[in-house]
Amino acid sequence: MKFASYSAAGLAFYGAATDDGMIALSPDLPQWPTLLDVVRAGGLDQLIVTAESRSVTHTDVQYDMVLPNARRILCVGVNFPDRNAEYKDGSEQPKYMSLFPRFASGFTGHNRPLIRPPESHMLDYEGEVAIVIGKGGRRIAQADAYDHIAALTICNEGTIRDWVRHAKFNVTQGKNWDNSGAIGPWLVPFRDPAQLDDARITTRVNGDVRQDDVLSRMMHPIRREIEYISTFMTLEPGDIIVTGTPTGSGARLDPPQFLKPGDVVEVEVTGIGILRNTIEDEQP
Repeated sequence: MKFASYSAAGLAFYGAATDDGMIALSPDLPQWPTLLDVVRAGGLDQLIVTAESRSVTHTDVQYDMVLPNARRILCVGVNFPDRNAEYKDGSEQPKYMSLFPRFASGFTGHNRPLIRPPESHMLDYEGEVAIVIGKGGRRIAQADAYDHIAALTICNEGTIRDWVRHAKFNVTQGKNWDNSGAIGPWLVPFRDPAQLDDARITTRVNGDVRQDDVLSRMMHPIRREIEYISTFMTLEPGDIIVTGTPTGSGARLDPPQFLKPGDVVEVEVTGIGILRNTIEDEQP
């Protein structure tokens, strides 16, 4: 089952996404005002039970970022071997992973536009799997890491490329433009290691495949990401880890090909679905 945050008739809801429309669940579960509250309470199983006894309530909806009030979003950079080679700096596989924060305000939802700002037209795509922590913990062992995942979703970790080089040691400026990326369309509860171990990420721009790889080739697998991150910070339910993008971003093409208004970007992940966004310029 798939659970989304969405708007309909000017009101915000969360519910179960079906082929026929949305089953609104938030009105039946006032103890959990948002989908983030559901995750923090370990309530995804209750959503499944509730949805099974309800029918479609909305067919005309606007998807929101799946956890629009997420407090912490941490991204893993340069996590595929070909991606490391793209930098052409002769470096070997890094011993430790690169990490940077993103904020919920930088993400929009499925079928909504990514916004290209007037300050730079170097808006790029990065298709990734995102995991949502369901059980908190500190110094989590790799063998136990998957027990701490509540759900999976998809991220287009949109980046303003020239702004990631505005300072010497960080990329935060280029990674947090309002509505420059997307997370969604929904959460898929995590039940089986194969959901991650066998997953493939494919990113298409206007139907042209730009990124295509499997999670099993990650330099720092998701179990290791959870272990490493939980070494220095206590992971909490509702935290999102964006796990890394394959080679093929627009900045690395020859010549570079950045996103422009009218483009359609699709990020597809096995077993989760397709996150689709258009591109628009920011309006004054």
